[in-house]
Amino acid sequence: MSVNQQDLDPDSTTDMEDVTNAEEELIKECEEMWKDMEEYQKKLSLVGTETLTDSNAQLSLLIMQAKCLTAELNQWQKESPEIIPLNEEVLVTLGKEEFQKLRHDLELVLSTIQSKNEKLKEDLEREQQWLDEQQQILESLNVLHNELKHQIVTFSESRIFDELKTKMHDIKEYKEKLLITLGEFLEDHFPLPDRNVKKKKKKKNIQESTAQLITLHEMLEILLNRLFDVPHDPYVKISDSFWPPYIELLLRNGIALRHPEDPTRIRLEAFHQ
Repeated sequence: MSVNQQDLDPDSTTDMEDVTNAEEELIKECEEMWKDMEEYQKKLSLVGTETLTDSNAQLSLLIMQAKCLTAELNQWQKESPEIIPLNEEVLVTLGKEEFQKLRHDLELVLSTIQSKNEKLKEDLEREQQWLDEQQQILESLNVLHNELKHQIVTFSESRIFDELKTKMHDIKEYKEKLLITLGEFLEDHFPLPDRNVKKKKKKKNIQESTAQLITLHEMLEILLNRLFDVPHDPYVKISDSFWPPYIELLLRNGIALRHPEDPTRIRLEAFHQ
């Protein structure tokens, strides 16, 4: 009966032989790799705790690969492969599993996209809020600009000329007041020599000498006019009308300067320069 069954089913015998041959080849390869691994381990034991160089880096990688293959071989030896029958029910089950896996992956992608959309929505709302604030600021600035534009008063040339004329008139009046005040101060504190002297000889001499004398105020006015009228030659000739004590007073206090070559000429110090 066994002989007849073998004759009736020759394909099954051939398949069994192929499986046996493949298993034997796999075992041989594993044994060769195991031998190589033992040799490498012996070499490593001889080396000791020395650090591997670059040339031994490939050796360490091969050892790790051998360990992985050994563990995988042991796992396969413990398990027996199951042949899945390719019928309609199995195909439907496998299809359902694939669809469930695909559905799970798509749900993950959908969740990621939704989270990104939420973040983009928040960014868009924040940017829109910033844009609204900037538009409000721009509108406020435009309103302020229009208000300032309407508040601007256009000055005509005649109005500017009238204002300058008024300022010049005020300055002249102020100058005259200063001159009057200065004249009064000089007349009070720096008068001409006294003519009422008790001694007759001195009285006659003073009358003759003071007949043509001028006040300190007039002396300063002459020097000032000369300084501004003839700025290139501001010196004034000392005449008999200039009282010598007043000339000495002006020279000692640095108000007037004597000509470097002609001591009979003096000028007013240019304080404005």
